[in-house]
Order: sequence, then C-alpha cells, then structure tokens
Amino acid sequence: MTSTASSTDTRQGTAPHDEGPSWQQRLRRFGYAGGPAADVRDRLVPPYAAPSPRLWHLLGVPPVMADRLTRWSGWGGPLLVTLLAGVIRFWNLGSPKAVIFDETYYAKDAWALVHRGFEVNWDKNANDLILSANGHVHIPTDAAYVVHPPVGKYVIGLGELLFGFDPFGWRFMTALLGTLSVLMLCRIGRRLFRSTFLGCLAGALMAVDGLHFVMSRTSLLDGVLMFFVLAAFGCLVVDRDKARERLAAALPADADGRVRPHAPTADTARLGLRPWRWLAGLMLGLAIGTKWNGLYVLVAFCVMAVAWDVGSRKVAGARHPYTAVLKHDVGLAFVATVPVALVTYLASWTGWILSPADGRGGYYRNWAATDGKGGSWTWLFPDWWRSLWHYEHEVYEFHLNLHSPHTYQSNPWSWIVLGRPVSYFYESPAPGKDGCPADAGEKCAREVLAIGTPLLWWLACFAIVYVLWRWFFRRDWRAGAIACGIAAGYLPWFLYQERTIFLFYAVVFVPFLCLAVAMMLGAIVGSPGASDTRRVAGATSAGVLVLLIAWNFIYFWPLFTGTAIPIDQWRSRMWLDTWV
Repeated sequence: MTSTASSTDTRQGTAPHDEGPSWQQRLRRFGYAGGPAADVRDRLVPPYAAPSPRLWHLLGVPPVMADRLTRWSGWGGPLLVTLLAGVIRFWNLGSPKAVIFDETYYAKDAWALVHRGFEVNWDKNANDLILSANGHVHIPTDAAYVVHPPVGKYVIGLGELLFGFDPFGWRFMTALLGTLSVLMLCRIGRRLFRSTFLGCLAGALMAVDGLHFVMSRTSLLDGVLMFFVLAAFGCLVVDRDKARERLAAALPADADGRVRPHAPTADTARLGLRPWRWLAGLMLGLAIGTKWNGLYVLVAFCVMAVAWDVGSRKVAGARHPYTAVLKHDVGLAFVATVPVALVTYLASWTGWILSPADGRGGYYRNWAATDGKGGSWTWLFPDWWRSLWHYEHEVYEFHLNLHSPHTYQSNPWSWIVLGRPVSYFYESPAPGKDGCPADAGEKCAREVLAIGTPLLWWLACFAIVYVLWRWFFRRDWRAGAIACGIAAGYLPWFLYQERTIFLFYAVVFVPFLCLAVAMMLGAIVGSPGASDTRRVAGATSAGVLVLLIAWNFIYFWPLFTGTAIPIDQWRSRMWLDTWV
C-alpha cells in the first residue's frame, strides 16, 4: 500500500528554525553526531511515496521487478485508468442519434464557426434535416446573436470536421477532452499527494462520476470549460514544484551537506520566467473564451499561486516573504496570467473580427459603422474593437437578466446533493422497439440524465468538510488548493441565484470534488506509521466505499447512456422526487 495523503509534511507553510541548539554544535568537535536533522529540500519538494516492501514481499515480486514497477507506475497507473475512462466514454458515442438538449445550439454553432467564422441562424427544422441528411446541409449566412465566446464551439467543430456533422462528430472532442481530463487528474493528484495510488484513485473516481461521464458524451460547453480549468490548475501545481526546486537549489548547504533555511537567499532569489505559469495563463484564457465564468477561476487561481510563492519563501527561511514575493514574483506572475489570458480571449474572436463589416459578417460586426457612429473618442479605437465591446456589453446584460423559467433549473444550494438533475433526452419506446425488451409488458424509459454518481457526490459533502478542516487547522496547502478549485467553480453561482442556472454547470469543479474524496479516503486508510490493524481496517473501509461508488455508477448506467429499460426499473432509480 502506498503512503496516503496524511504522510506528506503538512507544515510546509510554517517558518523553519534556522539552527539547532548551540551546545550540539559545540559537541560535534568531540564526535557527537546528534539526531538526524531535517533537510529543507525535503520540505520544499517532498519525495514521492513508494509502495511498502512488505507489499511486494506478500505479492512475491522480486526486488528488481518491484523497483521497475514502481518507476513505471507513475505513468502506467494513470494510463490504465484513462484507458477505462476512454472505453466507456467512446462506447456507442453516437447514441442517442438525436440532437439532445443544448446540442441544438452548440453543435450547429460549431459547424458554422469552422466554416464561416461566426454563428448563423438555422431553420426550425434544421435538426431533423441534419440527422436525415447525415450532415450534408446548406449553412445559412444570416448572423445569429449568441451569448457565449467561441473557443468551446471551435473545439466541438474540430470533431465535426474530422468525423462529420453528426452526433458522433459533434460529441467526439468532448469525449476526448473528458478522457484526457481523467489522465490529467491522475497526474495532478499524484503530484499533489506525492502518491501514485491516491492520484489514480482521484482519476478513477472521476472516470465513474455520472455528471462528468454524461458531459463527456454531450457537445455542451461546460465539459470543455472543465478541461481548461483543470489544465490551468495542473500547470500551476507543476510550476509550484519547479519554483520550489529552483529555490531549494539556490540555498547553501552546511558542512554536513544538509540544506538549511537561509534568509538572504530566500529573500532575494529570482525564480526565472516560469514557463508553466505562462501556460496556465493560456489555459485560463481558453477557459474564459469558452464561458465567462472562467474569469472567477482566473482570479482565484492567481491569488492561490501568490499564496504558494509566499509559503515557499517562508519555508526557505525568508524574513520578509511577502515583500520578497511582491518584489520578485508578483509582477511576472501577473504578466504571465492576466494579460496572456486576455490576449488569448481576444484572439479567439479572430473569425468574427475578420468577417465582413458590411452587414454580411458576424452579429454586431457592423455596429460601429452604423448605430455606433459618432462620439468624441471613437477615433481612438478601430471599428472592430468598438463593435466587439458593444457585443460583449449586450451579452453581459443578457446573462445578468436571464430569468426565464425552465423545467430543470436549480438553485446552487441543491447542486452538491444533486437536488435537481437535468434530463437531456427522454423517449418511451414500446416493447420490442429501440432497445426496449419485447417482454417488458409496458413502455420502457430511455433517458440521458445529467446527474453525478449519487454516492460519490454525497460522500463528497463530507470530503469538503474534511479538506476545509485540514486547511484551517492543519495548514495543509493541498487541502487549500482543492478548496480553492471547488470555490472558484461553485461559489460564484450564489451571486446569481435568481438567474436561470442548471446543475450541469457543476461539472467544472467535479475534478476537485474527486481530489477531496481521494484525500479523505487516504486519511481513512491511515498513515504509513499506523499499526497494521489500523491500516487494514482503514483500507477495508475505504475499499468498500470505492466499490459502492463503482456499483452506483453501474446501477445508473442506463440513465447515463440512454439505454432503454422497463419503466419500473427507471422508477426504481428515481431516488428523489425532484429527479423526475
């Protein structure tokens, strides 16, 4: 069994002692060795946990092979989990062969974007025509008013260009990004917890989460947004490690070869350009270019990254860590994230910007030359800039005043307990048709329900409390990072409780829920120093919980995939009245 989350030093944000007692130093000249002193390098960059030798011995694995398996597991384990996630996400991806829920907007918008550079108005019967003609339809030229930026639709359109304008084509890229996000989470969790086991556990939990699964098989924007948010988080975690490695390398070693905290170095060290942070800025720009709520993630992640820099310099011995970070880190960190993200967002509108400004281009593209004429300062900005600014303002007003009631809207207070899921597709096939068993007796139910795996989400409620406790009272930076990811994707929606919003928006913070559950399960297993009895009891309890989550995913599989089941079986899966 690998080390668990609790095995990593949780005191990395505390100020270290500069030197040991002076009497010990004086006794060294007489041969006194003293106890082993901690090397600050292990606090800046903790080592990865390795499986216990007892485990390999029990399994009968020779030491040479055990060492090789340990080295391979860092990528081998995540790739195996990803393979499982990919197989179930791509299995029968074109079913249902229908335009389900908001695919009616994004699949067609994506097809127009990759061909015309802007979205267009489609006929009311366009969905039926697209399905019957296998996507061989004429693309209209009349620009459409849309309320989301283009990045996510370009991503969906790439799959359509590769595989055709049909359900498989417009779902391909979301399935691919959903699969890759499982791989990323395994690797991020491994780096976060310094445990391959816990990293793979977090990825496996997300692989069997119903909401993530359904969103990976539907061409909506939120799954694309989740991918870019998780990628940005992963880049920042890698950047944190790389910066701490550079800081550790800059610290001087003492006569015994141990690296100790050194205030002059910690206060003045420069950590370079930090390319992973620039890549995080790019990912955050793509997130904002998919849906505007990526802006909240940008702010939260920037604050988190600065807090990490302060903690790193504290551990290295800085006497004035905040001043040091302000002087050496904040300026470059700002440039690498905020301007990069905004430039990326602006670049995503290139198709719209390059479209004609004579009324034949994108919606509002000619606004500056028509309704926007006049004004004292219009000469300062080109027409395309003023037209785009007007468009963005109109979209903001739309989002702010969206109060149209919807059958499946829900308040964010209910999301974490899955109070009101969203039905993307529903049919009632007769016995012997569309997969309904001939002996069903009555009509079947065939539904795609956007809902998380219930046992996983309800366990996550306790996991959130656990990571908050660990962050506040144990000062565990990993718990703080997970809490930040959940808060960035979840809390902003409480500002818009009167707006029409839906449970599936929560897919953005699903990866962080899975990290929280994995961290809590690691604590249940127990630390490597615990007794064998404690570890066996903990591993058994955690294993039962994981198996129950896997069973729950299998049990709800028909509702995730649109598989026809007898109506009585469908009713048995409606655990809450609000799910109907």
